[in-house]
Amino acid sequence: MYPSRSASSPPAPLSAFKAKKTWPPDFEHLSHKHQFRLERKYKRRSQLKWTRPTWNKSVQLAQWGSIAFVLVYGTLFMDWGREHTPFQGIRDLYQEKVGGFWSSNASTRQHEKKVSRDDTSPVSDSA
Repeated sequence: MYPSRSASSPPAPLSAFKAKKTWPPDFEHLSHKHQFRLERKYKRRSQLKWTRPTWNKSVQLAQWGSIAFVLVYGTLFMDWGREHTPFQGIRDLYQEKVGGFWSSNASTRQHEKKVSRDDTSPVSDSA
């Protein structure tokens, strides 16, 4: 509940216009229904004042990013200390698909050598 207003210290005027209602109201003289209505209004307004949509979105994105990182790392790269893990099939498939991405196999190297030999061979353009 709100504290009641003391009569000994009147508030300093903040505006040249007189307020229609005194705030905070004296809760001792209000009905329970009106007290509840004012409390609900104050709670709603305080929640609206302290909402930070950009901050909340950033925090949520960081949380989801960290969750995704932990899941991917735990599934694909983490050493579980066992020979067979529940994710071994996924790891093998990942290594099969991505393992050759940064390196070339023997047939690719032979093709590259053949192409490079063809480029260095002297070719006469005169006919």
